[in-house]
Amino acid sequence: MATTFHKLIISIGFFSLLHAAYSAAQHRSYLRITEQQFTSLPFDIILQGIISLFATMYGVMAVAGDFKEIRATVDLEAKSWETLRNLPSFYVFNHRGKALSPDYELPTPNQKYVAPDLSLLLQKTETTKKDSKHE
Repeated sequence: MATTFHKLIISIGFFSLLHAAYSAAQHRSYLRITEQQFTSLPFDIILQGIISLFATMYGVMAVAGDFKEIRATVDLEAKSWETLRNLPSFYVFNHRGKALSPDYELPTPNQKYVAPDLSLLLQKTETTKKDSKHE
């Protein structure tokens, strides 16, 4: 359950992590100004970064909720094959198959899509066939 406490842990951990990054950048610029060799970050900056990282990770995992099982068989055991192959996002209802059907009825004028008149289309193809034979 995402509680206010866990969200507070996330925000504190994130801002503390940003502060550790800023402190590291400031330490590097201090070393450049004083012309000292960079060996490593101070221990307090490293410790703050690690603690902030773990606090943020804990808060995110608490807010995210329960994890799902990695194995797909756990979720798919109760479903039938027909249910698994049912993909409603791939359904297509507006295609040319309805125009080729003998029982096709033209849509009413208030609808947006109007199919072309098949008789005109057939007449055009017949005339083009006749014209191509005469040539």
